[in-house]
Amino acid sequence: MHHHQALTAASSLLASSDRKPQDETLQYLTFSLGDEVFAMDIRSVREIIQHGAMTVVPLMPEFVRGIINLRGAVVPVIDLQSRFGRPKAEFGKKTCVIIFDVGPEGDKVELGLLVDAVSEVIDIAASAIEPPPQFGATIQREFMRGLGKVGDEFIVILEPERALNIDDMVALTEQGQTL
Repeated sequence: MHHHQALTAASSLLASSDRKPQDETLQYLTFSLGDEVFAMDIRSVREIIQHGAMTVVPLMPEFVRGIINLRGAVVPVIDLQSRFGRPKAEFGKKTCVIIFDVGPEGDKVELGLLVDAVSEVIDIAASAIEPPPQFGATIQREFMRGLGKVGDEFIVILEPERALNIDDMVALTEQGQTL
């Protein structure tokens, strides 16, 4: 599947909102960072864009690569590699920004997540998700919602709300508005 097709497929799936929350199987968007694959609940994903120019904001945490203007809204872009305490992500041909919502209903903020490549949308049954391991994970445990078993592999399902300390981020978007 070509990169562009994957984006289009993911976008068209985002548009179909006849999903039932009670259903045991949830859809996850998978993406890669380095040679690892991660997933996040697609219900929080708004869109996927190719990375473009970012405005660098001084005095931001190391893992905030900058802000982008998305239809007039200030959206901080988080470098997930850096957030996990790794070297900053390098930009490649497939680098994209996943725009997603976090926060309580009615008070959501949009954040961007810089990833090396978006892979595909997969279904993972709730029963196939295990709690985060106590040890042996490559990222901090509190950033994980669990491990989803897909075929013979386990994919780390991120908990963006926790991985991205929302209070910090909200402060960012508010600062952005005063620029």
